[in-house]
Order: sequence, then C-alpha cells, then structure tokens
Amino acid sequence: MNNKEKPKDWLPGLKENWRSDIVSGFIVFLIALPLCLGISLASGAPPMAGIFSGIVGGIIASLLSGSHLTINGPAAGLIAVVLNSIMVLGGGDAKLGFELTLAAIVIAGAIQVVLGLVKAGNLTVYFPISVVHGMMAAIGIIIISKQFYVALGITPKAKTIGGLLLEIPFSFSFINPEVAIIGISAIVIIAILAKIKNPLVKKLPAPLVAVLVGIFLGVIFDLADEHSYTLLNQTYKIGPEKLVNLPDHIYDGITFPDFSRWKDGIFWVMVVTIALIASIESLLTATAVDNTDPYRRKSNMDRELVAKGAGNFFLGWIGGLPIIAEVVRSSANMENGAKTRWSNFFHGLFLLFFILLLPGLIHRIPLASLAGILIMVGIRLASPHVFKETYDKGWDQIVIFTVTVVITIVEDLLVGVFCGIVTAILIQIYFGVPLRYIFVADITVKSENKIHVLDVKQALLFSNMISLKLLLRKIVPGERVDLKFDKNVKMIGFSAIEFLQSFKRDYEERGGQVNLIGFEDLKPISTYYGATRIHK
Repeated sequence: MNNKEKPKDWLPGLKENWRSDIVSGFIVFLIALPLCLGISLASGAPPMAGIFSGIVGGIIASLLSGSHLTINGPAAGLIAVVLNSIMVLGGGDAKLGFELTLAAIVIAGAIQVVLGLVKAGNLTVYFPISVVHGMMAAIGIIIISKQFYVALGITPKAKTIGGLLLEIPFSFSFINPEVAIIGISAIVIIAILAKIKNPLVKKLPAPLVAVLVGIFLGVIFDLADEHSYTLLNQTYKIGPEKLVNLPDHIYDGITFPDFSRWKDGIFWVMVVTIALIASIESLLTATAVDNTDPYRRKSNMDRELVAKGAGNFFLGWIGGLPIIAEVVRSSANMENGAKTRWSNFFHGLFLLFFILLLPGLIHRIPLASLAGILIMVGIRLASPHVFKETYDKGWDQIVIFTVTVVITIVEDLLVGVFCGIVTAILIQIYFGVPLRYIFVADITVKSENKIHVLDVKQALLFSNMISLKLLLRKIVPGERVDLKFDKNVKMIGFSAIEFLQSFKRDYEERGGQVNLIGFEDLKPISTYYGATRIHK
C-alpha cells in the first residue's frame, strides 16, 4: 500500500478511524482484564497493580508511543522479574518487597526514557535471538511451575523453581477437587477455542470465556463463603481466599514506592533487570507487529523506549507493574481491525471504566481460573514446538537456547541472559572469528550513482551488527544496495541473517533493490535456510 492509503495518526486518525479502533479496543480490553489480574497475582503483587498497568499503558503510554498497533500492559515475560524482585528485596515480607520493587520500577522507567532520548532503539541488536527465545521459554516454565498448584488448589512444599517442578508428579493426591475443576475448565476452554477455526468463534476472547465459566462454577461451589466439603471420605476447605481480592475503591489500591534500599547493590541489579527485560520485550514486539502491520508502517523504536519508560516511571509511583508492548494483545488488536494507536488508548479507557463501575464483579473471579489462563500462556512460551524449532535452526542455536533456559531456571533471569550471550560469543570464537571483530564489524562502503556497495569482511554477528545497521540507516529508500561477503568471511550469525532477510524484504517493498553477494558461498550449519553460515 502507498503512503496515501495509510491511516492518519493522532487526532485526524481518531476522527477517521474511531469506529474500528473503539471496537478493537473493547475486544482487547476483554482479553486484557483477566490477564492483567493473573499476571499481577503470579508476580506476587496486589491484583490492582496489573489493572493500573493496563490503564496507564493504554491511556498514557499509547499517546507517547512510537508504534501504531501495539498494546501496552503487564506481561508474562516480566512475571519472573517482578516476583524475584519482591522476594529478594523484601526478604520474606511481600508488602515491603513490593514497595521496594516499585522504587526499582520508577528508576528503571527513568533509565528507559534516557535510553530512548539517546536513541538506543537498537538495543535488541546485542541479544541473540535464541537468548531471547530461551528467556521466554524459561519464563513459561516458571509460570507453569507456580500456577500448577494454584489451578489445582495444592499448597506446595518446595520454594525453588526446580523443587516445584520435581514436586509436581507427587502432588496430585493433594488436589482440591472443586478448585481443580475451575482451574482445569479454564485450561480446557482456552485449548478448545484455540483449535476451532470458525471466524466468529475465533473472535471470542478465550481468557474472558474461561473467567466467566470460572465465576459460574465459583457460585455453584459457593467460594464466597468459608466452608468444608467431603468427597470420597476426604474433607477439603474452600472459601473467599480462593477469589481475587480487590480494595473497595480504586484509590485504596494505590501503593507508594520505598527507596530505602537505593544504596544496596542488589537493588540496582533489580533496576537493571527490569529496565533491560522490559525494553527488549517491547522492542521485539514492536518489530514483530511492524512485520505484520497491513500498512507496513515502521515504529520509532526510540520513542517506544520513551513511552514505556514514562509509563513505568508513573506506575512505580502509584503501585503498578512495569509495562511492555505485549505481543498477544497486539496481535488480537490487529486481527480485530485496529487502525491506529487509539485502539490501545480505548482498551485502557475501558479498563478504567470497568474498575470504577464494576469492581465487585472482579472479586467473584476464582484464582484458579486465572492460574489456568496463565498455564496456557506458559505452555505457549515453552511448548515442545519452540524447542524443536530452535533445534532445527542449528546446533549453535539450541545450545544457546538451552543454556539460557537452564541457567534462568536454576539461577535467575539476568544471569541466564548473560550466560546465553557469553555462550553465543564463545561459539563465534569457536568458528574462528577474531576477538577484535566480535563487537566491531569490518565493513567498507562505496557509493556511486545510487548504488551502494558494502563490503563485509571477517564476520557479521549479533554483537557487531550495529555497525551495519548504522550504515544502512544512511541509505535513502529506492536505491540499490549490494552486500558483498568477502571470501574470507568466517561467520554470518543467525541473528545477523534474520536481520538481513528482514532488511531486504522491507527495503525492496519501498522500491529498492538488495543483493546479497557471496552469501550462498558460505556453508549453513543446518538445513534451515536462515541458519548460521560459516566459511567452507
């Protein structure tokens, strides 16, 4: 599509597209409501924290955003980060840990704003794709390990992620049947709706359907009243503690940050982790949405960082979870006909109206329903398909991926990501890349008559690709770009190849021409076309 066909932005865009954007915003709100609550509870935070994030992410961050169709809010990818921060900083005191984490969110948000202002939107260049996928798979496993027990009404003995995973096979005899029926119903509903191809059924917000069924079952099982019941000579307790607990008024949910540990090193580790993971996930989501935007618009990644940072800075002061551009809600936004940033704004507005007008309805939602929804999120992040797909891309990718997953589960997210990056660099050295070219690419440029020849020597990698990106940014659309790979090139990394393919597609869609000369002369390490290529 040409530029004239693209939807207008800002107020002209609102006037032109408010009908489609308000419909999409409402549908996304129906999906977001249970996810905001579930992610908040899984993070060890008050339920209102997730609602605040959805409201601020929609109403405030959307207007500052550099993207057109992404939806901002709390995300599964930050559950492990926030939960770990609350546990570590609070030392067992959840309330104190949350207040200290809010202080970390405030500073992390400020860091994101600064990163955006200094034009650090290329941040994701320095992260191998398999590290990011490994990070998300590990988060999926962490979510499943914790929410399994909530969904089935079991109180686990283990405290670590590894312990929780090992305890699962031995815990089924402790299931609370009524709670389990609610949790399993949520899992079954989401699984079945995902399989149905009917266009009308596909538009149903599966998480909301799961929650509504959970509310109905909660009424049947009388979860609102503390009581016991007997089944097969076994007595079980059930009551309001199995339901979401919200304050009576929205302002009662406001929590202020505690900066008392700002001098501690561990506090700054949490700040960096939140800023880093939130930034990476947002930039990756914005890129993914750009690739599927029917109008092929490109996000301003620097503004994306500023918008998310401003949102997180504000949320830290009022008791909200950190926000990112969330991929599932963003995909639903596009699928339901959204045209502009206003669908994101409307989704936040609907969340605000709901919490102001119908807070009592949220209190009827069983925790087991939310746990079932999150288990399905975890399964999507860590499905066997993800592992197989990574394996098919080459042995280097599955090694990086596995190291990231295992270390994240055994240690924590930041250590896992760091070890994944180190593993990727060690593999680059194994393939013969000289140390001096690990972080700086050897590229020469010759431009003449709208033909730009970029001669790449030694290696092109995730860790040195910023050099190439900066050079390509200077080339105007509609010309010819020849990327020549020297016969002595040691390696073109998987992440670099992904970028080259994306650049070629986007540049040629804008009327230009891209030739990868010498690319086919390098040997892929697997049958996957985009696999890492090395010198024959």
